[in-house]
Amino acid sequence: MSSTTSTTSTEHTASALTRLKAAQKSAKGVSLYSRFVNRPAGRYLAAGAYRLGLTPNQVTAISAVFSFAAVATAACASPTWGTGLLVWLGLAVGFAFDSADGQLARLRGGGSAAGEWLDHVVDCAKITALHTAVLIAFHRHPGHFGTGADGWLLVPLGFQLAAVVTFFGGLLTEQLKRKAAPGAGAGAGAGASAAPSTVRAVALLPVDHGVFCLVFLLLGGGSAFRWAYTVLGAAAALFLLAFLTKWFRELSAPPR
Repeated sequence: MSSTTSTTSTEHTASALTRLKAAQKSAKGVSLYSRFVNRPAGRYLAAGAYRLGLTPNQVTAISAVFSFAAVATAACASPTWGTGLLVWLGLAVGFAFDSADGQLARLRGGGSAAGEWLDHVVDCAKITALHTAVLIAFHRHPGHFGTGADGWLLVPLGFQLAAVVTFFGGLLTEQLKRKAAPGAGAGAGAGASAAPSTVRAVALLPVDHGVFCLVFLLLGGGSAFRWAYTVLGAAAALFLLAFLTKWFRELSAPPR
């Protein structure tokens, strides 16, 4: 009996994986990390969640638990190599579950407005809290990070500003474009079938959340973490300017 049950469960999971693979969102505008690491990991997590009977909102809650546990660790624990590993692991797992909730919703036939709202609220809170945690760590351990000068405390604040405005601007642009062209959804499939640009996928790596999480592996390195974090912050600011220009031009263009 147990062998039969195990076989059935395996077949159920395999079927869910097959359906999930066929229901992926377009890879256009997605970095290599998200395309080849995070989305596949999320696909397996979504299949497992489907087998366990979890809802997308429950998966979002699991993502939040891992992510905010990592944030609390970054803010409160001593900045050692072991702490950095734990922070990265919590953020990476949380990010994978963040991909899984949407995939699970599509597997179950589509998500809800409340579920999408919850997902975005958690994402926004995670982004804001994570850079706040870095600010707290810089303030608590200036000797370790070499952040005795107050100017270094502006780095996480600037990074946070760039990350939040990019997140909000992207969401708002998407909603306004949908409002301007309510029938665009019908043609989304045609765009999704086009091969995504590898060059663009590589270029987007500096602002991919999964790549950003990797910087916490340097937490025990003090100044190495500070400089790596600063470089990614500068990249976020530059990409923000590019994104804002692109989005404004798209929304200013006359309807076709």
